[in-house]
Amino acid sequence: MKLSDLVNKFGTTPLTQNFEERDITGCYIGDLLSWVMGKAQSGDVWITIMNNINIVAVAALTDCAAILLCESVSLSPEVLAKAEKEGVAVFSSDKTAYELAKELCGEL
Repeated sequence: MKLSDLVNKFGTTPLTQNFEERDITGCYIGDLLSWVMGKAQSGDVWITIMNNINIVAVAALTDCAAILLCESVSLSPEVLAKAEKEGVAVFSSDKTAYELAKELCGEL
């Protein structure tokens, strides 16, 4: 599965445009940044409700394929600008983390 499938198959909204198309190899759900740093894997879509600037650093550090904000969480202009600058893909959905994980699981 590719990042573009998040939009085409799951109806998420891309919040960033400056990222390269990548393969999605897994999914991780978590809101405790230190926990995500130690557990998320390269290629994971990270599903979270966190929206502070540190999510960009954690996604880059863990080499997540993308951050997927659930429950209609939005980003401040500062966080969005940082994600764009770092090339971190960020998507948003009104669905819950459970709903998103369930849908993604069927495709991975």
